[in-house]
Amino acid sequence: MTRGLWNRETVAAILIAAYLPMALFWLWLEGVDALARLGLTVLVIAIWHLIFMLMRAQAPSLAALTTALAIAMLAPEELGVFRMVLGISFGVVMGELVFGGWGRNVVHPATVTLSFLGYGFPAAEWPVLDAPIAWAAIPAALIGIAAGVMPARVIAGAVLVAAGAAATGFLAEPALLAGGLVLVLVVADPVTSAITLPGRWINGALYAALLTLFATGWAGAAPLQIAVAAALLTSLAAPLLDEAVLALWVAQRRRRHGRT
Repeated sequence: MTRGLWNRETVAAILIAAYLPMALFWLWLEGVDALARLGLTVLVIAIWHLIFMLMRAQAPSLAALTTALAIAMLAPEELGVFRMVLGISFGVVMGELVFGGWGRNVVHPATVTLSFLGYGFPAAEWPVLDAPIAWAAIPAALIGIAAGVMPARVIAGAVLVAAGAAATGFLAEPALLAGGLVLVLVVADPVTSAITLPGRWINGALYAALLTLFATGWAGAAPLQIAVAAALLTSLAAPLLDEAVLALWVAQRRRRHGRT
């Protein structure tokens, strides 16, 4: 986020470019309904960004489009306009804008929105995305990693743990595909994931471990519901992981230099 010529909007623009093939593929398969969901989400987020710009002189960000895509793709279905607007508003305002906008938030606003909609309206059905849409997340991740806007260690840590769980039969294919999609859209966000190098490995591994735990022990939960719950807990734990890594580094430095 801070190296070289990178700034917030450069990172957001590259993230949009990485997600674009996956988004177009999703729109092509899902059709008009998906386009309407995406349009509604973009509109609501844009209104809130405008409100905060006028009231707090808080500049809007292109990252709003990545948030809108994640919400539109992953949110429970058949909620109706009012409940969707309510959930999007809560997630974007409380998850991002009150902290000063993208780059200062602790939890991804899409994670807050999806959790609010999932737990607030438990009768709503989570979408079942076709496997090709989930597989389309792979090139998006590769583009993001190559461009330096997605944390490679977070993705690698998650892939290693998830691959081991799938190989041993603990992680079924539906949960694996849903988890991969949520990993790329939400967990691998460069702002809300861990920033220390060891912390990023643990961040990804923790997400995959929670995904496996919920997939084996949460009876009746939809794959995307499981993945969103794992993403929420992982995002909340990311600052603690960085704090633990830094505390360990400071303790090692003190022992090395003979300080108490």
